Amino acid sequence: MSPTGGGWRFGILMLVLLAPARPASARIDYSISIAHPDRHLFAVTMRVPDVRERLTLQMPAWNALYQIRDFSSHLLELAARDEAGNALGVLKLDKQTWEVAGNGLVAVSYSVYWDEAGPFASQLNPDHAFLNLAMVLLYIPSRRSEESRVGFEDVPGNWRVGVELEASEPADARRAVYTAPSYDALVDAPVEIGQFQELHFEAGGKPIRVVVHGDAGDAARLTDTLKRIVDYETSFMGGAPFREYLFVFHVGASFGGGGMEHANSTAIAGDTPSQLTGVSAHEFFHLWNVKRIRPRSLEPVDYTKEMYTRALWFAEGVTNSYEAYTLVRTGLWTSQQFYANWAGQWNELESRPARRWQSAEQSSLDAWLEKYSLYNRPEQSISYYNKGELLGFALDILIRDATDNRSSLDDMLRLLNDEYARRGRFYNESEDLRAAAETVIARSAPGVKADLREFFNRYVSGTDEMPYEEWLERAGWQLKPGGPRRAKLGFTFRRDAGDAQTLEGLEPGSSAEHAGLQDGDALLAINGEAVPRSSERWLRDHQPDERVTVKVRRHGEVKDYTFALDQTGSSYLIVEMPNPSEKQRRIREGILHGTTDASR
Repeated sequence: MSPTGGGWRFGILMLVLLAPARPASARIDYSISIAHPDRHLFAVTMRVPDVRERLTLQMPAWNALYQIRDFSSHLLELAARDEAGNALGVLKLDKQTWEVAGNGLVAVSYSVYWDEAGPFASQLNPDHAFLNLAMVLLYIPSRRSEESRVGFEDVPGNWRVGVELEASEPADARRAVYTAPSYDALVDAPVEIGQFQELHFEAGGKPIRVVVHGDAGDAARLTDTLKRIVDYETSFMGGAPFREYLFVFHVGASFGGGGMEHANSTAIAGDTPSQLTGVSAHEFFHLWNVKRIRPRSLEPVDYTKEMYTRALWFAEGVTNSYEAYTLVRTGLWTSQQFYANWAGQWNELESRPARRWQSAEQSSLDAWLEKYSLYNRPEQSISYYNKGELLGFALDILIRDATDNRSSLDDMLRLLNDEYARRGRFYNESEDLRAAAETVIARSAPGVKADLREFFNRYVSGTDEMPYEEWLERAGWQLKPGGPRRAKLGFTFRRDAGDAQTLEGLEPGSSAEHAGLQDGDALLAINGEAVPRSSERWLRDHQPDERVTVKVRRHGEVKDYTFALDQTGSSYLIVEMPNPSEKQRRIREGILHGTTDASR
């Protein structure tokens, strides 16, 4: 999900070209003390060499989520001293920028308060510490390309550190030190510190580490699941782009759900171990799609303001497609589960009137509005995850159909990996994506007119209704109305970076409204359990008219409201055609198994 790290090499190059020359030994040193977990304060010291009269410091305004979150609002008591210990003048320039007057070596100290659970946040409490380092560490705008070193100090004796960075010196009982080639690389490595369970195995030809805070459940089953995911995705993408990979899992009701991709690791949360599977398949595929196969519009990273892109339908939505592909092709899903997910995505898009005016590209562009409750209503927006997944499946069918199943969407991803990721280049949103798909078709079917301009103009840039029945038929499937009745809550909810959920979009006349729920209620539980990360997936296990109890906090008072789930409008199923043609059957089997006629 994160746009902050996969393309840091390009950002580093630009900063090197623009920055003044500095000694080859220049390195920014950070020390982070976690001596007082009960106070939720990270105590940070930043040592900067070779300062020349003025030192400009900034705290990122955003990271991980496409939201301006102003991390500087958590920063306390910033002070600076020279090498002799003399206090230096500090002038705050704006909400996230400070200027220090000094020369030579300057030491900057401050504290940062964080106690927010989840993979998009940071937390320090008596149970553990978790850090997204961009939420904790200041940077120097003109010196982001310099080597960075971070030391974790005052680590409780029974805690360990889990991070995918190079250890720069042997760890002792209370201290661990790591080095990264730049600030950008440093903050693209989440850190777990605590009494975690650690698993090790090899997959994709490389070592894989798993760090679990909470209950990992059946460790052998978790390892087998992850090994299948890693082996499959690295195999079809042509090898692992990392030396070692780290999964950080937070398991328990207090952590909610979701995941955050990083250059060589991921942080994932789930209520139970079973919730980790799909998110792991999604986040691991981000190693290629968005971390390395990356739109130019997200480079170089600017931590101070929004970075707009029209390509999230591909970066996130097509990654959703590969989450589903990985699960069915590795046997972690049955074909029926795959069809149910696909139909669920179609039903979700159909339930959102905004699809008639908001395109997949515009939804991508508007990602920065997702923190506002009004924007998330069905009549206000669609999801680039949702429509992007459907577009990914459609592109796969169209490529296979045009090439008589000799090429596929897999070939398009491999081409993008070769042409952009491995060459350190970035693509120009839909223009280069269309060109890649057309190239794949032209290579496998020279006599076929490889022109996807209409597809991109009408369904990616435009808002024409997608002819999904026609597309499915090319692959031996049917879209049938009259699927099972689907339940709905009658409201949506917004989860902030700290994993708090707020009720919004309460539907007039819904059972939830009649029960007494109100927009703005803080959601605490549904049926006595943590509020699910995805209401869509939760509702698949529940039926219309089923009674549920929602616990909320309103004006400091906690209340329970019980009501019957409502029913959505028309829904659809995706089913196999009983008598497909030979070509339809080959395309259908190719999609389910990740093969083409050329690969057999």
